[in-house]
Amino acid sequence: MTRQRSRPDAERGSAAVEFALVAPLVLVIALAVVQLAFALHVRATLVAAAAEGARVAARADGGAAAGIRRTREVLADNVAAGAVGDITAAMTSSEGLAVAEVRVTAHVPLLGLLGPTAMTVAGHSVLE
Repeated sequence: MTRQRSRPDAERGSAAVEFALVAPLVLVIALAVVQLAFALHVRATLVAAAAEGARVAARADGGAAAGIRRTREVLADNVAAGAVGDITAAMTSSEGLAVAEVRVTAHVPLLGLLGPTAMTVAGHSVLE
């Protein structure tokens, strides 16, 4: 009767090879998730700043310059100064109502080749 040997040596080192093949994929996925979270954070911050600027611009004692100034103040606390691009304010009309509109453009630094490089958002508020 011959005894069949299990072959523990046949799988020796396979964990290192498996790690070498899987680790880059996991790293790419993790960086993509971080990039998406960062882009969503920057977008939410820009929307909040644009809305705040539009509210200030729409006030009776406000104006386009006051809206831009308030938007810059909000962004100075929350977004890197080099990331913020153009900030414009204008008085427009929407569905027959006078509206203050503040537009903000910012650059989003990339971790890789995926994702937006710049985004523009707008905030609106009805004039008082």
